[in-house]
Amino acid sequence: MKKTNDVIGLGHLCIHGLSILSEHALGFQGTTDAVAIQFFLKNINPGMRNAARKLFGRTSSLQSRPNVFGELLKFMVTPTTAILEAVDWVLNGTDPDIALHMRMLTNRSVRAVKVAIKCIKMALHNYGLQIAKPRVVLVSDTPSFIKDISPNLTKFADVLYFDYEMFKGSISNFSMNMKKQSTDFRIKDWGPAPRWVAFVDFFLASRAKHAVISGANRRVGTTYAQLIAALAAANSHGDASKTTRFAFLSSFQSNLLVNGLAKQVGWGHIWNRFAGPLSCRSQPDQCAFTPLLPPAWWDGEWQSPIPRDIRRMQAYGVQVTEMGLVINSSLENHCTQRKDRIKIINVFPS
Repeated sequence: MKKTNDVIGLGHLCIHGLSILSEHALGFQGTTDAVAIQFFLKNINPGMRNAARKLFGRTSSLQSRPNVFGELLKFMVTPTTAILEAVDWVLNGTDPDIALHMRMLTNRSVRAVKVAIKCIKMALHNYGLQIAKPRVVLVSDTPSFIKDISPNLTKFADVLYFDYEMFKGSISNFSMNMKKQSTDFRIKDWGPAPRWVAFVDFFLASRAKHAVISGANRRVGTTYAQLIAALAAANSHGDASKTTRFAFLSSFQSNLLVNGLAKQVGWGHIWNRFAGPLSCRSQPDQCAFTPLLPPAWWDGEWQSPIPRDIRRMQAYGVQVTEMGLVINSSLENHCTQRKDRIKIINVFPS
């Protein structure tokens, strides 16, 4: 499932596996976010549990988890002609080697920029890319970030990014025909560019051949970055001419590691399960390996939940030890003690 040219066949496999799980989960509430996978992997129903393991891999090894969402995206999602036109305009016939996504929320953190550059260099070195001047595509919600990082990147790389104002001015038959949106609406999430630019950036970054790096002023490894990396990996593995390994990396600056990963909050967030009291603290900056299929609670070892998440897990019948191990017996007891509630309503009076 990790490397194949038979994308259509793999997409059918993923869809088939999901259909098996959905048949078991009909009428089950709470299976809509990232933790939904765990309802299947830890389920006491053998059929559901076995189907989930085949689809999602071993929970004990993050490196072994298949790129399920990336393969599904490649099979099911295609950019429109207008979006593809914009992507091709930036790339000019050559895919980028690395994509860097930075969610800065209008912040101009110098430390975040420095660590992101260090992470790019580490990715190039670790994967032995013998490229005279690698092509690096930049994606951010903050236009000033492009200006801040480019002078340092251009010393060793070709920098690419989508400038929507320049694109509109250079394409006479601009097929988007989109109305310019107000720049004060959710500007911290999308930046001052129109919201369709986020789709161009998504498909542009997902063309990266060797690595996707996620950084941020605050939360690293957002869902947007996760899906970019997943699709990029699927695109890379489906091309027999690309023989190098693909990497998804998270770039953390030192201030995000002072109190462990305490700021990486959000139920289902890729680093949330490591944000509690067991997290490693006061470390220097990191360029951390990140699984393409994000872990959620109930996965593997070294879980370090914050008190709020402990309470949420207990509501599902999940308890963990002081060392972050799931107590499976507590979950089994919770499931077996639940009773099916059936309410009978007489439609016709007796």
